[in-house]
Order: sequence, then C-alpha cells, then structure tokens
Amino acid sequence: MKQKTLWAGLGACLGMLILILDGKTALIGAQRGVQLCLITVIPSLFPFFVLSILLNSTLSGFHLPFLKEIGHFCGIPTGSEPLLISGFLGGYPVGAQGIAETYKAGQLSRQTAQRMLAFCNNAGPAFLFGMVASFFPESWMVWALWVIHISGALFTAMILPGATTDDCTLSMKSVVSANQIMVRALSAIGTVCGWIIVFRVVVEFLQRWILFLFPIPFQVAVTGMLELSNGCCFLPLIENVDMRFILCAGMLAFGGLCVTMQTISVSNGLSIRHYLLGKFIQTGFSVTAALAIVSEMTVFFFAAVLLLVLILRKDRKSSSIPNAAGV
Repeated sequence: MKQKTLWAGLGACLGMLILILDGKTALIGAQRGVQLCLITVIPSLFPFFVLSILLNSTLSGFHLPFLKEIGHFCGIPTGSEPLLISGFLGGYPVGAQGIAETYKAGQLSRQTAQRMLAFCNNAGPAFLFGMVASFFPESWMVWALWVIHISGALFTAMILPGATTDDCTLSMKSVVSANQIMVRALSAIGTVCGWIIVFRVVVEFLQRWILFLFPIPFQVAVTGMLELSNGCCFLPLIENVDMRFILCAGMLAFGGLCVTMQTISVSNGLSIRHYLLGKFIQTGFSVTAALAIVSEMTVFFFAAVLLLVLILRKDRKSSSIPNAAGV
C-alpha cells in the first residue's frame, strides 16, 4: 500500500511538472473537455441519470413480463430486470450507477452486482443517435452499431460465469424524493464530466507529443481507448467508412479508460474484475460482428453465434467460456 501511495505521489508530481512546462496544451485540452461536456455529454446523459434513478426506485421488485426471458437469458435475479433498461438504454455509466445503488440498498448480492456490471453498462441510444450518427453517411450504419452493441452485451451475459439460478425476487425500494434524485444525478454527471476533462487533457498532450507520428486510424483508436467521446469525434478523420465502422463498434463496446474510471467512481466499491472481462468479451464480439457486416458475412457470423449460444444453454450452470477455460 505504501509503495502504491509513493508511485501515486510521484505521478502527481510529474503531472504538475508537465502542466508547468506546457500549460498552454493543458488549457486547450481542458477547454475542449468542458466544451464537449456542455454541448454533448450533459444534454445527452443528464436526463437519463434522472430517469434511471427514478426507474430504479420505482420499478425494482416488479415483475416485467416483457423482460423476464431476457433476464433469465442473462442469468440475473427475478425482479432486477428493470436494471437492464437503464443498463442498455441509459448510457455510460448510468447502468453501473443503477446496479451500485441497488447493491447499496441491499437488494443485490455483491457477486451478482459485480457480474451485472459486465453487461449492464453500455453506450446509450442518446449517444449513438445524437452524436455518433453524424459521423456516418448512411443511417443504417448507426442502427447496425446499436444492434451489435446490445447483442455483444447479451452475448457477454450469456457466457460470463456466476449466473443466478435461483428465483430470487428483489424487494421493492421506497420512492426517492425529487430533491434526492436531483442531488444524485448532479453528483453522477459531475463525476463523469470531471473524468472527461481530465482525459481530454491527456489526449491533448498525446496528440501534441506522440500520436501525430502514427497513422490516423491508430490515433483514433488510442484516443477512443482513453476517452470514448473524443475518440468518436475523431472518427471523421478516417476516410475509409468501413474501417470507421469497425473501429467505432470496438470503441463503443470497450467504452474507454475514462468510462472505466467513471464506473469505478459510481460503483460503490464493487470490484470491476468482471466488468473488465465483460468489456473485453463484448469488444471482441463487436469488432468481429462489424467486420462480418462490412465483409457481407453477417448471416454466417450470427448463425455461428446462435449455434454457440444454443450449445452453451444446454447446461446453464456451467455454460460459460471462462469456466471452460478455467478462468
């Protein structure tokens, strides 16, 4: 622990030295990060934070028939299906926040909450259709990206170990007040924007000192691995639309290191080991699916995935690739 603290302190000192030596780059990065938050992030995510908190406080414990089969497929407790809504539609890191709040209230076990982080924390339609869609010439491409993204999350849920087999109905939460909802939502969006600004400064330094030496696709990929929103903003620099499509699918699935830090910030002390494993699985699925689409092999790819799912579902308790591999 002391060694980790020492390295953190040395890193902070190095960072301060860099800011002193090249404060102009840091200022430009911070300004662009703030601009991104004000123009894109807050308008697209804040309403979902508010609605997600309200959703989790009102629907938790209810049986939702239209989500029951999906919940069973994902191996989550009965009654926790509303978390799938915020996890698939809320955007990063709304799903993680919903899971953390449900765990904090004692309505999810630690193991189940950590497993659900792996597939219930995804890029939302507001981000895809409000921002990403403008970077592609055809509207079907963003729809395809969303289908790939959700399919990848469901596939991840299918093969991750630790699925809940018991019919464990969650208790109902008490409805939170409007003031509590606003305080929680503001806290969450403030954390998200803070990390985006920090990582935008890091991206600015990398662009100025290192990344300009590499090909454009590599620059976009590295930027997206660090911070998703900035990575997507750089997508138009890639002239090849197919490459842009494949790269975007991978960036959306992984979410970037910034989203990982956001997830840690709102996850109430939950381990993110399953989260990282799930994101690697979802990223591999998404990149392969996007490659299959641009190669006109979509039918073969999804047929192979369906066959794999059917094989795995024969024995749901041991139906996970990580278990089979001894992970």
